[in-house]
Amino acid sequence: MRTNITELVQDVGNLVTLPDVFVRITRLLEDPDSSTADIARTVAQDPAFTLRLLRIANSSFYGFPSAIDTVAKAISMIGTGQVRSLALATNVAESFKGLPNTLVSMENFWKHSLYCALIARSLAKQAGRCDPDALFTAGLLHDIGELVLFNRMPLQARYALLLVLDSGDELPVYQAERQIMGFDHAQVGGELARQWQLPEMLVECIEHHHEMPPTLRYPREVALVHIANSLALMAELNTQEPDDAPPVEPNAWSLTGLDPDAARREIIAEVQTSIAEAEKLFLGRAS
Repeated sequence: MRTNITELVQDVGNLVTLPDVFVRITRLLEDPDSSTADIARTVAQDPAFTLRLLRIANSSFYGFPSAIDTVAKAISMIGTGQVRSLALATNVAESFKGLPNTLVSMENFWKHSLYCALIARSLAKQAGRCDPDALFTAGLLHDIGELVLFNRMPLQARYALLLVLDSGDELPVYQAERQIMGFDHAQVGGELARQWQLPEMLVECIEHHHEMPPTLRYPREVALVHIANSLALMAELNTQEPDDAPPVEPNAWSLTGLDPDAARREIIAEVQTSIAEAEKLFLGRAS
């Protein structure tokens, strides 16, 4: 199974690449001789990302009390690791434009992904001991494997969706994919993240956002994305009824220490009011 997934993802590599600014920042962060000034200069070489970074730094996404008017100030306030996460998050939709599909609305796909990202970030803030911006990126990327399947195995992906419809939505998509293909979009997304050499935490969050094995290195982070995926659908459907969304594994809530009822009540309402601004900031939409 791993070989098939690996070949599938390698076939996509020529069409989907990591954003240049993310790659350059990553190299600098791995270089012990680099400085914050080096990262600022690298960011400044990408005018589009510079503009988005300053817009995000001055938005309610961070809520800093004073204006952030330079890249250097943004990096000092946000942190180099978080800026790297933003470099990936703000460019990921653009990266996948070369991977067309005819099965789903890309607008709906990225809106669900953004809901998941916002909820994962909010949950991480409440839970503590996790990097909210890294969880935002994990939430945004959690379904990237779907785009690979839609593009490279469209017939099988369509059959999987039909299986779900025939079941009256009782059969989860990822289980239908396993029945048809022998693997699911989470595994494909995890392999893509692995080949991109993304941090192991992101790989685990993407690969295991539906099911959480006991051998995880980052169980808390995976639990947050697992929960966020379910709450994202609830936010889209404007409901707080758990039965309206994919079930959350009970140990996920215990791993995070969060109260399920409070999280559903507070966070769903919070992201519903912030989704329009987030679409402008991260997807470049005037929604």
